[in-house]
Amino acid sequence: MPNWGGGAKCGACEKTVYHAEEIQCNGRSFHKSCFLCMACRKALDSTTVAAHESEIYCKTCYGRKYGPKGVGFGQGAGCLSTDTGDHLGLNLQQGSPKPARPSTPTNASKFAKKMVDVDKCPRCGKSVYAAEKIMGGGKPWHKTCFRCAICGKSLESTNVTDKDGELYCKVCYAKNFGPKGIGFGGLTQVEKKECE
Repeated sequence: MPNWGGGAKCGACEKTVYHAEEIQCNGRSFHKSCFLCMACRKALDSTTVAAHESEIYCKTCYGRKYGPKGVGFGQGAGCLSTDTGDHLGLNLQQGSPKPARPSTPTNASKFAKKMVDVDKCPRCGKSVYAAEKIMGGGKPWHKTCFRCAICGKSLESTNVTDKDGELYCKVCYAKNFGPKGIGFGGLTQVEKKECE
C-alpha cells in the first residue's frame, strides 16, 4: 500500500519521519530527536554512530557491547578494561550467555519518561519538540500555532501579548482588553450615542 503524503517510519518510535527531520542510518530512517544511543541515550550523528543489525549505539557503548574483550583491548595499549557496562544496562560478563533481546525496549521506563516530559502546545494540545518550539507567555507553542487567538495573524516576539494563557497580536489586544475612551482607539462617547 502506498505511503501517501508521509515519509518512512522511524526506526526508534515507529512514527512517520518527514524529510526535514530525517536522519538515515543503515538503510533506516530516524527523527533527529530519536537518533540516540540505545544504551546511554546520548545524541548521535554520522561521526559517532555505530550500527549493529537494527540497533544504533555511540561508538563507546558499541565497543563495550560488541568489541573485543580481554587483555590488550582496554582503554589504552596493554590495559585490561574493568568497565562491565552495568551502568548502561549492558551485560558484558564473559562466559555467561547473552539473553535474547526482548521485543520491547529494556529501558522502557526511561523512554516513557522522556515521552511524558515533552511539552504540550496550549493551542492544539499536541507535543512540542525542540525543532518546532516557540516560547510565548511562558509556554511552548508550535510555530504554526503561534498566532493571534482573534485574527489568526502569525506572531513574533515584537508583536505578541498574552492574557489568561492565550496569545494576541497587539492590535487585537488593545481593541479587546485595552483602555476605552477618547484617545485610546475605542469609540468616543459621541460615536457611542450615534451607534445607539
